[in-house]
Amino acid sequence: MSIFTKIFGNPNAREVKKTQPIIDQINALEKDWQLLSLEQLKDKTREFKERLGKGEILEDILPEAFATVREVSRRIIGQRHYDVQLIGGIFLHRGNIAEMRTGEGKTLTATTAVYLNALTGKGVHVVTVNDYLAKRDAVWMGQIYNALGLSVGCIQQQHTSFIYEPGYQDAAKVALTSVEEKTDVQAPLVKVEPSHLRPCNRQEAYLSDILYGTNNEFG
Repeated sequence: MSIFTKIFGNPNAREVKKTQPIIDQINALEKDWQLLSLEQLKDKTREFKERLGKGEILEDILPEAFATVREVSRRIIGQRHYDVQLIGGIFLHRGNIAEMRTGEGKTLTATTAVYLNALTGKGVHVVTVNDYLAKRDAVWMGQIYNALGLSVGCIQQQHTSFIYEPGYQDAAKVALTSVEEKTDVQAPLVKVEPSHLRPCNRQEAYLSDILYGTNNEFG
């Protein structure tokens, strides 16, 4: 530890500490949100958009939006955001870099910030490092966004694009085994059903509320 840190403290720790009041607000909502039906949780999306249209800003609805995502995630994919993941979501929303260790759930962390910003209707692009992760996350996290009434797209190499659509069945892919991902500590075995991705053109994919892809494809 440097003498500067000893005297003035760790600046990152101070920034994290500033988010605690917001985390407390989110946690205080949890019991009430658990009483809501999935349809009522989905209706929160419409409510949030209306409030934004009346002059509220994203920071105003952040605690409720984060609480909504966490509850839907818990019910739909069986994963509840830890406080550290909520903190990471706040930092991402505010345009900062959130560095997390392997296994701390970066994929789930992003969902809160992605959902919140998608409420503006301007579209959110989630950049991944390869096509596999773009497709995996579009299906895996797409379950959460879909339950909240948002559309999810995915762009791949060779100009292929997809829309996440739970009812879609691609006969050529149904026989494929689900993708197994074992890198997330909260999800030792994640099954991604490839037949839930409906092929579409690039324009339709870009019109999605949330779009997954690699930096090369977005570039």
